[in-house]
Amino acid sequence: MYEGRTDFEQGRVFGHENLGVVMEVGPAVERLKPGDWVCMPFNISCGHCRNCERGLTAYCLKANEPGVAGGAFGFADMGPWQGGQAEYLRVPWADFMCLKLPPDAQEKQSDYVMCADIFPTGWHATELAGMQPGDAVVIYGAGPVGMMAAHSAMIKGACSVMVVDCHSDRLQLAESIGAIAIDFSKEDPVQRVMDLTHGKGADVGCECVGYQCHDHHHHRQERPNLTMNNLVNSVKFTGGIGVVGVFIPEDPNAPDALQKEGKIALDWGQLWFKGQRVATGQCNVKAYNRQLRDLIHAGRAKPSFIVSHELKLDQAPDAYQHFDSRDHGWTKVILHPGS
Repeated sequence: MYEGRTDFEQGRVFGHENLGVVMEVGPAVERLKPGDWVCMPFNISCGHCRNCERGLTAYCLKANEPGVAGGAFGFADMGPWQGGQAEYLRVPWADFMCLKLPPDAQEKQSDYVMCADIFPTGWHATELAGMQPGDAVVIYGAGPVGMMAAHSAMIKGACSVMVVDCHSDRLQLAESIGAIAIDFSKEDPVQRVMDLTHGKGADVGCECVGYQCHDHHHHRQERPNLTMNNLVNSVKFTGGIGVVGVFIPEDPNAPDALQKEGKIALDWGQLWFKGQRVATGQCNVKAYNRQLRDLIHAGRAKPSFIVSHELKLDQAPDAYQHFDSRDHGWTKVILHPGS
């Protein structure tokens, strides 16, 4: 959206990872009162359609136009909802949507805000992959979501977590939580994973990059199939792959002909031969956010370890530029509109 590769309209407000204090409530709201600290899922969901009742809140049938499942705050093609990078945010279906936070909400807001998206999404990646305690896990991508997948795998009892990226600051963060950093600009990541797993391959893998992945030789030349095919080759026979990196139905401005049509050249024969399972899709945040909130409250999780900058709202344009350029040290930014 920032790069203009979607149909996000000029004048709309970004911001789908939202936490704040309730200022006013509408007449239908029963559970919330002014002064409550709350965190909102990035998914907008009604709570009563067929998908919401099954827990599939990322695919709400009421939050978007007919025929399109799923809505989100401040996001292209995800309904008309404004985002939260503003002084105020209107939350629809607030009783269902809002996650009330404990008394330490203000003190730990930099942790709890991660429950809006990236912490549940990282957790979701490990769930999609079918991770079990004792598994060796490989994660492609050490951005915010990849780091949350690594954090989640650690909490869930992985025997080893391998994180593949080429940015030294992000790989250092991975090592800080006990993961094994693999720099694909210096070594073949597939071979390194095989070496670390005695030739077997990881039990499960997580794709946390999406269609804008690239190789280290051509930083701006995208190879949308690169991480998926590396995962097929990094994960063991009968292993699982969870895909939470963004892949979109079409991208007319893409450099790759297949990608223009939302397609990638996947090593399907190898995937089939190895009997691997692939599961994909946006995270149903409400399936996880209560448990993750409680892990934070109990001190068992601290997702704020990835935060590099906390800034005022009017500093956002500069922050976007740094983060989009992958400038060293810009690993995660929190904006404080009220400061």
